[in-house]
Amino acid sequence: MLPELPPLPALTRAEGEFVDAFLQVVDLLGRINPARENDTYSALRAAQALPSRAAELRDALTTMHARGETEVHAGTLARALRVLDGERRAGRVTMPPGAPT
Repeated sequence: MLPELPPLPALTRAEGEFVDAFLQVVDLLGRINPARENDTYSALRAAQALPSRAAELRDALTTMHARGETEVHAGTLARALRVLDGERRAGRVTMPPGAPT
C-alpha cells in the first residue's frame, strides 16, 4: 500500500496550471538531457513536444498576470511541487553524479 501523500496546498486555477505545465516541461527536459538519455528517438519526441508545453506554461503565467496575480508564492508552489514529486522529476534535468573526466 502506498503512503498517503500530504494534500496539495490551496492554489488558484492558474497556479495549478502553472505547476502542471512547469512539471511537464521539466519532464520533457529530463527526457532530452543528453547526460541521462541514450535513445535519440525518445529525446526527439520530447523536443518536439517541448514548444507546446512551454506555450502552456507561458499561457498559465499570462493568465495569472492578467488576473492580477503579480506575485509568485514560492513557498506554496514549492510545497505543491514536492507533493507532485517535483524534486525527483527536476533531478533528471541536472547532471548525474559521477567522477569528473
